Amino acid sequence: MVRSRGVASIAVAVLLVLAGCGGFVANGMDSGATQPTATETATPDSSSPVAANGTLEVHYINVGQSVATLLISPDNETMLIDSGDFTDDGEHVLQYLDRQDIDRIDHFVVSHNDADHIGGNAAVIRHYETEKNGVGAVYDPGIAASTQTYERYLDAVEAHNVTLYETREGDRIRFAGVETTVLGPPEPYLENGDRNENSIVLRVEHGETSFLFTGDAEDKQEAYLVDTYGATLRATVLKAGHHGSASSTSGALLDAADPRTVIVSSAYDSQYGHPSNETLARLAARSVPTYWTATHGDTVVTSGGTAVTVSTQRAAPTDPLSLRAGDPIAPGATDPVSERATYRAGVSVRADTPVVTDGGTPAENTSGDLVVDRIRADAAGDDRDNLNDEYVVFRNAGAAPLSIGGWTVADESGRTYAFPEGVTLGPDETVTLHTGSGTDTATDLYWGAGRPVWNNGGDTVTVTDADNETVLERSY
Repeated sequence: MVRSRGVASIAVAVLLVLAGCGGFVANGMDSGATQPTATETATPDSSSPVAANGTLEVHYINVGQSVATLLISPDNETMLIDSGDFTDDGEHVLQYLDRQDIDRIDHFVVSHNDADHIGGNAAVIRHYETEKNGVGAVYDPGIAASTQTYERYLDAVEAHNVTLYETREGDRIRFAGVETTVLGPPEPYLENGDRNENSIVLRVEHGETSFLFTGDAEDKQEAYLVDTYGATLRATVLKAGHHGSASSTSGALLDAADPRTVIVSSAYDSQYGHPSNETLARLAARSVPTYWTATHGDTVVTSGGTAVTVSTQRAAPTDPLSLRAGDPIAPGATDPVSERATYRAGVSVRADTPVVTDGGTPAENTSGDLVVDRIRADAAGDDRDNLNDEYVVFRNAGAAPLSIGGWTVADESGRTYAFPEGVTLGPDETVTLHTGSGTDTATDLYWGAGRPVWNNGGDTVTVTDADNETVLERSY
């Protein structure tokens, strides 16, 4: 079965096929199924997510001003998304894969054909086809590039007879042990076939946790994703789009994905200023802990199905506005990774040793400070119909228990809520204040408001103590 798309390269049109591999579902159809006629539509696969068994590993490799991500499924299948910049011909990626004892690439995903994403494609294919156990298949959005790097990549595919699939929205990659869905690029292509705006977008789900990879998608594709998928984009871990460029990782995408943590892959001294201050400000406004390969080094996220644990080579700031305070770590560094923090799907959870803005140093504050850990002002769907999905998460950042009973929370317009008497937070404990109604517990409190409190466009959270002294003020 061959799917013809009118690809902008004769070489690609010849190579992009859909035959002989049970690991790919085209628009929800198995490659061995009957192709729909011109008047039929292939129905996306709607099977339920794969149950969480075992551990999923996601390795964000430090490749400088570039990106390469290795996934190892609970069933030990491998997926490589991109291969680094053309300037090192895949050297850093191949060295990393060898250190991880990877002997086969089952799925090789090419987010798009810019030279800083396919720089090692030819070398990876040659190496695994001649010295290891091969490459199962390559997945490509089908938009050509007029570069020697791209030509070498296609030559390697042809020389080693590697299956190459044109991959679009609605397709699925059968990655054993997890659920993998292709959310982009759509058909027809966006922005007249612009490569960034037509990056392959993947959502990988393992139990309650999920990972979102958007390649170099910018404002047009991000808007398409938000409009098409909305809250179903929700991800425990988001790789920042386009190396943290200002044109990606928009506020709308962040609100839809609502990530517990974000990973940025770019160079410390990026000539493009990545990650941009605008992107970091958007992350800071949402209190999203952020890891940067330039300062944290290789970053490995493991999921057991209900939470993810982040391990990095170096301890460095995770406060988005403090990222640049970290020291650079060169690509190819072989330092081992150490655990830094754990994030539960839906709720941030600190490691046993509190992880604060330096990404690993225990908190020194012993006074018991109350901080805002997270603000969700824009609830899924209509805010008025989903008041309990609008919330503020408060945390005791100190080393001693903190009694907040009788303290008052207020928004800019003066609406107030009083914490019930007896509410106490232990060190690093959190409590979530929901806007709607419900039964209070040790971890969840309910304002009881009949309409939204926190403005989606910005507001200020002010907390005063029993003596009416302001103890916390946080604007977003």
